[in-house]
Amino acid sequence: MSRVGNNPVAIPGGVEINVNNGEVTVKGPKGELTQQVDSRISVAVEDGQVVVSRNSEEKQDKAMHGLYRALINNMVVGVTEGYKVQQELVGVGYKAEVKGQILEMNLGFSHNIYMEIPKEIKVSAETVKGKNPIVTMESHDKQLIGQVAAKIRSMRKPEPFKGKGVRFVGEHIRRKAGKSAAK
Repeated sequence: MSRVGNNPVAIPGGVEINVNNGEVTVKGPKGELTQQVDSRISVAVEDGQVVVSRNSEEKQDKAMHGLYRALINNMVVGVTEGYKVQQELVGVGYKAEVKGQILEMNLGFSHNIYMEIPKEIKVSAETVKGKNPIVTMESHDKQLIGQVAAKIRSMRKPEPFKGKGVRFVGEHIRRKAGKSAAK
């Protein structure tokens, strides 16, 4: 039994949800999102709520039941409140600068890294003297913002010895001791 899938998704004011031919469209104040739903899962809008149900009790259907309910909930939250991801560049000389939708980063390589950010994401970089640069991204699409954040992090993953790299704000990196000198 899918516990997540059985909970209905409440529709807040100002949000419009349309379901047709296995496609769910959510419109809100921050934007519009669309999700294709598998044919084994049915979605209905009833009494100001979105109800997701499955056709059979197979294991795969139970898994997709909870998945699509969570995706629809993320879409509703995204078009009403939006999502925000902050990443910190830890390392000597690491910099970040935004020019339009281009994010320019200096991550200790011999060259700067230029990354084009999708137009659905608002990106800003903040550098305060004595602190690590912080890249902030805001969007209504949770999947897209997570994918872009993972791509930025993959440019220089945090390493366990000195802790240098791109990490999420508030993320804890387990540190290792390194080599101990022989006596």
